[in-house]
Amino acid sequence: MVAYWGRIENWLITFALGAMMLLPLLEIVLRQFRSGISGSAELLQHLVLFVAMLGGAIAARENRLLSLSTFTSFLKGPWKIAAQSVSSTVALFVTFTIGVGCYQFINTEGIGGTALFAGLPSWVFMSVMPIGFGLLAVRILWLSGDSWRLRLIPLVVGVVLFVFCTYHFEAVESFVWPLLILLIIGTVAGAPLYVTIGGAALIMNWGWGGYFPEERVEIAINTQAQTLYSFIRNPLLVTLPLFTLAGYFLAQGDSSKRLIRLIQSVFGGVRGGAVIVTVVVCAFFTTFTGASGVTILALGGLLMPVLQSAGYSERSSIGMLTGAGSLGILFPPCLPLILYAVVATNTQLVSLSLKDVFLGGAIPGTLLVLMTIGWGMWNQPKFEGERSPLDWNEIRKAFVGALGELLLPVLTLFALFSGYATPIEAASVSAFYAFLLYLVDAHWVRNANIRTELPKMVSECGLLVGGVLLILGVAMGLTDYLIFAMIPDQMVEWAQATIESKYVFLLALNGTLILVGCLMDIFSAIIVIVPLIVPLGVVFGIHPVHLGIIFLANLQLGYLTPPIGMNLFLASYRFGKPMSEVIRASLPLLVVFAIGVLLITYVPILTTWLPDLFQ
Repeated sequence: MVAYWGRIENWLITFALGAMMLLPLLEIVLRQFRSGISGSAELLQHLVLFVAMLGGAIAARENRLLSLSTFTSFLKGPWKIAAQSVSSTVALFVTFTIGVGCYQFINTEGIGGTALFAGLPSWVFMSVMPIGFGLLAVRILWLSGDSWRLRLIPLVVGVVLFVFCTYHFEAVESFVWPLLILLIIGTVAGAPLYVTIGGAALIMNWGWGGYFPEERVEIAINTQAQTLYSFIRNPLLVTLPLFTLAGYFLAQGDSSKRLIRLIQSVFGGVRGGAVIVTVVVCAFFTTFTGASGVTILALGGLLMPVLQSAGYSERSSIGMLTGAGSLGILFPPCLPLILYAVVATNTQLVSLSLKDVFLGGAIPGTLLVLMTIGWGMWNQPKFEGERSPLDWNEIRKAFVGALGELLLPVLTLFALFSGYATPIEAASVSAFYAFLLYLVDAHWVRNANIRTELPKMVSECGLLVGGVLLILGVAMGLTDYLIFAMIPDQMVEWAQATIESKYVFLLALNGTLILVGCLMDIFSAIIVIVPLIVPLGVVFGIHPVHLGIIFLANLQLGYLTPPIGMNLFLASYRFGKPMSEVIRASLPLLVVFAIGVLLITYVPILTTWLPDLFQ
């Protein structure tokens, strides 16, 4: 039964993402006939809501919800069971409470009766919120222990907490700090990030929200649901799952092998050719998948022999692959760039277009790629013997084989910057083109069972996108509270009183963000940190696009920073080497990236020149 329901969920999210991909394409076609689909924009936005909730439920099903803490991975036996019980209790309490708030919000007078697509009332589309949180709660409870005796603990304690906070509202104000401490303990024990952020917003609104006591609980719960719904309907968010879907289509087939063959046929016979192959292919795949971890895990085995055949030692090869895995984060249409634009704009302090953020990352991203290639070429062992001349016949065959992949970024950038398509339509075109490449590859090259493979792959994409969107949605509740409590204003006042120089502020920002990059994954960091640093950037006169590229470049550097950089762990897992060896192997590229980040930080024209040129 569980497996059957899992297949249904996989197909549901496949159909939802497929509809998101096809609707803008249909709009492009109908526009040529001066026609269109009435209500398609609203339908797309509600499909994002559907993907967010179902993707989050799938992530919970696979026990892969994003979390701040890795503490539980070091626990065993009774300690691990205790940590799981605590984290599940907190997660169940917060998830159920937000779900109840969603139900109450839908039933608020004047909210759920508005006619949307095809004349259907809005509550039909909005009902995915309480259903989604209900699924999350059930799965959190199921995974809280191996037996019902263990599951009973989070169930009972979670219900007690809910009853206490919702029916004894007058006492909640006195228990804000104990509840926040419980939330922190649950976070350290492994509670999902959306629980940490959403729980903090709920608790602080309950106790410190400034409402009348008898209204405080209902308003706090409903506000969390309202901010989730309003934010997920942000039109720009539609591009996020579509570009990510394009990356997953691309990564599923043999595209990496074809690109490696092409670049190696051109540069394989020159000094540093293996490094060029490695860096360019890694950057290409990270750009479209949005995650450096996927690149290291998927391409590490393919590219290691390429480097070693050019004379690089095993250690140098591991270091190169560990660093190159994060290259591509600054190139359009990478997912972190889209997230930064959405979150920064939502602060209402700056107004960013997707085009400006994409253009801003192009030169800094190229700089880091060239610096990485330069270090690799300088570090390559002396080659004994003659280098092979160019084989034009092989280049021609490799070029024809990889032509489909080469056209994807050209098509994407043309659609984005030509003015013929909106950002949503450009994302749709990219996803559909990548889907065609996948179909050709799966059917004629790999002889894969598409009917079985496609929903599994798309559910993986939905899992990632849903988990991120879920965090984004609940984070807006916390952001609204921080603005109400004037936390950003207080940070600005402190910074103005303490830091006089813009350049000192940038240096302090670099150090802080590197630490953040070590401790948090890039999606969590964008959601939590960006609303706090944007006001500071405004005060010190830093261009918002420049601030975003500084932010992402520092997180990229944090991935390599010992002892807990994320890419270090992934490389250790992928290559079966101890962390100490991976750290030593990655230190040279850590230095290269640090120099690149300083250049990006203190030479703003690298970031702002292209956006200003295309104004």
